[in-house]
Amino acid sequence: MHELNKKSHSYVGMWVTSDGYIRHELLPDGRYDEARGKRKSAYQGKYTITGNHIDYLDDTGFTADGYFQEGVLYHAGMILYRESKDA
Repeated sequence: MHELNKKSHSYVGMWVTSDGYIRHELLPDGRYDEARGKRKSAYQGKYTITGNHIDYLDDTGFTADGYFQEGVLYHAGMILYRESKDA
């Protein structure tokens, strides 16, 4: 897996559901950290991005995927929006 950084990939950053319950952070080192409600780091693992497609490998071995379209992340039945820098 190659390493990512903020300058090389536009998808790095915080993604949240419209109600703020799911907070999904794509870290520049190719890892992610997902919070659910008050539960911080509910899911953690690695991710890879190819074009607009994202593949996840959770630290427990669970896999999932998703895609980015017009500034929105569609993942596991969820719709996540980029958190603004002002939030």
